[in-house]
Amino acid sequence: MASLYKLIYTSSRRPNCDATEIENILASCRKNNPSKDVTGVLLHSDHRFIQYLEGDKDEIMRLFEYIKKDERHGGVNLRYYTPIEERIFPSWQMGYKDVNLKSAVFQTSITKEDQATFQKLIEDEDQSEVEGMRILKLFFEMA
Repeated sequence: MASLYKLIYTSSRRPNCDATEIENILASCRKNNPSKDVTGVLLHSDHRFIQYLEGDKDEIMRLFEYIKKDERHGGVNLRYYTPIEERIFPSWQMGYKDVNLKSAVFQTSITKEDQATFQKLIEDEDQSEVEGMRILKLFFEMA
């Protein structure tokens, strides 16, 4: 049985990473993540990224090594890499939110339950996942 882990990183968005590049990132997630059983959420502002990934321990670390080399961002900082009992975003190949907008945009298949979970986390109504989620919440305030 695979070891289920979460990985959270932050990075600085480079000026060349425009809306088209964000779409390219999401298209890559939609294409590649299902076969690797990777789920998560990508949040960005005009200047920052934060990504929360869930999946097999080794698969997540391989993906992170690839992400660190991506030239659309810099200053990649690993925040958490720890085992988890279950996924927070089980139906998301990659949820997405431009934190400059007022509402979340879900660009992958996502269950109503996962949408509700995300909304509760953002509105600080769910304290079940304290470690890591605190960083996601802080990102909304920083953006």
